This record gives sequence, C-alpha cells and structure tokens, in this order.
Amino acid sequence: MKIGMSSSCLYPMTVEDSLKTVGELGAKTAEIFFNSYCELKKPIINELRAIKDYYSMDIRSIHPFTSAYEPVLLFSGYKRRLLDGIEFYKNYFEAANEIGAKAVVLHGGKAYTDIEPEEYAESYILLNNAAIEAGVHIAHENVRDHLCANPLFMKRLADCVGDEFRMVLDIKQCRRSGESEVDFINLLGDKIYQVHISDAAEGRDCLAPGAGRYDFRRLFDALALAGYNESALIELYRHNYGEPEELKTAKSYLENLL
Repeated sequence: MKIGMSSSCLYPMTVEDSLKTVGELGAKTAEIFFNSYCELKKPIINELRAIKDYYSMDIRSIHPFTSAYEPVLLFSGYKRRLLDGIEFYKNYFEAANEIGAKAVVLHGGKAYTDIEPEEYAESYILLNNAAIEAGVHIAHENVRDHLCANPLFMKRLADCVGDEFRMVLDIKQCRRSGESEVDFINLLGDKIYQVHISDAAEGRDCLAPGAGRYDFRRLFDALALAGYNESALIELYRHNYGEPEELKTAKSYLENLL
C-alpha cells in the first residue's frame, strides 16, 4: 500500500502551492482539494499537471470545494436543480481527467434527509454516469452528519448502484460519526477506492499519524484482508500539526508500519 497526502493538509495555501509542498515532502500519491472555481480552469490545471509530472506523483482523486452544497444541489429531490448540479460537476470531472485522477470525492446528502437508498441511488447514478462519460468515477465518502456516514446505508446504496460504486473511507469521519471503520471494510471492502487517514488521542480526533494512539496495524490488516492494497492518504486540517515537515515524519511512520 502506498502512503500519500491530501493537499488539504496545507489549506489555506493555494492549491498549486499545496500540491508543490506535498511533492517536496516526498509523497508520490496525492489527492487535490480544489478551493475555488478559477482553479478548475486551464491555467491552474496546467500548472497542477506540471507539478504532478515534475514530482512523479499519482493523483488518485480530487475533492470539490462545493461539497457543502451537495445536499441541496444534488440530493434534494428537485430534478431540475440536480441536472444543473451535474452540469456544474462536469467541471470537476474534466479537471480530474486532465490531471489524471480517476475519482471525484462526494459527500452527498445530509442525514436529516428523508430518502431511501434506492431513491438516493437514482441521483447518484445520474451523477456517476456523467463522471464515467468524462473518464472518471464518483467516490462517496463517509462524512459525519451525512447519510453515508452509516455503513448500512452506504452498503444499500452500493448494492443499488452495482459495479460502478466507489467509496472513500475516512477514519476521522468514522470517529466523528461513532461508526467503526471495520464495519465499512467488512461491508464494502471491495468498493473502497481511497482511504483518508489520521491519528487520534483522548480529546483530539484528528492528529498526524504517529502523534496519537490509533492502531494503524489493525486498520491495514483489515484492509488487506478485504483485498485493498492501493493507497492511504494523510488528510488533516492545518491546525492539527505544526510544521509541514511533520507530514513527512507521519508518512515515514506509516511506511515503517507497512
């Protein structure tokens, strides 16, 4: 398994500078977190591709800056707005394709939404079909306070969608949702496309790997047992660590465990 980093670890650094820093820290696998619409346009996309090529990085996925709008934009049940939302998300699909990423991360609908997985899947499939036409896939993350924070809901959704379903397993979001990452792995191990990792200690649910007490060996063993051996990306917020060099130390810590 490859250990990488998300550019979101460096936010609010610009997306191009954050990706450059990820490369300087030695990560060969990354996720790009876009933060504004202009970053989806050719000049910055070309710069990101040049940075990726210079550091020989594999960009596994990209993350939209409009995730917070997805409950209303894509999963409200209002068909006209859904179709408009898909048109906007084509900007992400095109950007991902040009950079070489194969997945666009989705947070999806909120937990308070009164919707069954079968109905949810109808909107998901329309969005994912548009992604597939552009050469990428949607990868649904298990985000706190969202419907797919529940492993059983996500499993039912995956069953409705079928072979084209992909998921992003974020262990920080498992902690915040009170769910077990092992439950997600057991139910959806063959659907996992990407893993977001962080450490934790008492009173702090997101730390740089090696700075807390989380059992990464248990996680890696469970993933291996499920047949997942792709990559795990360090995804933190900027206040979760001190200097960027600590991300490199965290990466080495995880690689030594592997």
